[in-house]
Amino acid sequence: MSSRTNPTEATPAHVVVTGGCGFIGRAVVAAFRRRGARVTVVDREPIDVADEGVVAVQGDLADPEVRERAVVPGIDGIIHLAAVTSVLKSVEMPARTYAQNVAITHELLELARMHGVGRFVFASTNAVVGDVGTATISEDMPLAPLTPYGATKAACEMLMSGYAGAYGMTTTALRFTNVYGPGMSHKDSFVPRLMRAALTGEGVKVYGDGRQSRDLVFLDDVVRGIELAWDSGHVGRAVVGAGRSVSVLELIETVREVTGSALPVEHVPAPGGEMPAVVIDLARSAETIGYRPAHSLRDGLAATWQYFLDHDRQKVF
Repeated sequence: MSSRTNPTEATPAHVVVTGGCGFIGRAVVAAFRRRGARVTVVDREPIDVADEGVVAVQGDLADPEVRERAVVPGIDGIIHLAAVTSVLKSVEMPARTYAQNVAITHELLELARMHGVGRFVFASTNAVVGDVGTATISEDMPLAPLTPYGATKAACEMLMSGYAGAYGMTTTALRFTNVYGPGMSHKDSFVPRLMRAALTGEGVKVYGDGRQSRDLVFLDDVVRGIELAWDSGHVGRAVVGAGRSVSVLELIETVREVTGSALPVEHVPAPGGEMPAVVIDLARSAETIGYRPAHSLRDGLAATWQYFLDHDRQKVF
């Protein structure tokens, strides 16, 4: 894959953010508004904004009319975050996952081609390479997904490569690790579960011995990675993460430090397919898009805890 450098934009960009009401989407919209960009937010959820620089398009991207209201001539690029992101749901509903992840991505690429939209930044995942044990994950590993979720993201990466090659579109697939941060209280991943347990004084269940490791990347670093991908003109893939893997037990201990909660642990049998490790190499991302994470796990968890204190305490007590 090559990199293409876009000329400096003389006028503020107009960017479409799909899934713009989601955990990552809201932060991306805010970041691009700070840059002076005009943003079209597309989401199934109600979009309540009092910002003249934000265009709201509420509806399902499976509806052609919704897509056509969002992607119009004059748009500079699309940041495509909307997707089925649950591995479990993808296994239960593979056809729906294909329709939501692959078919919609293709339709957006087609609209971008038809309207001369030059940039397409896509939220992908390291699940496209499957279970590599304790090996270090890089962009050059062969695609070997083990779930419909990973397979659909891999398919989208290939579609983007084809549109870049055939039509000169600048397409970038960002393979995120486990993203956490303020605004994720509605999610059921491990970090928000730890935060809710700390609020209530309850314990947490840990699969196996808890020594499996994960790369946990703070939301602000992910948003910065998206901005860098937008600016770089890089065509291809880039891994976006913290660059440091921690065990589940180390994560729990860090949450204990920032929350002051005891967080008792109950070890339960691990489900089938539990990966022993997620270890990533960020050297290529530093070269291609200039990505270097800036937030430590402790600082990121402290910011996340403060968010839960400010926004979720009243829901618990």
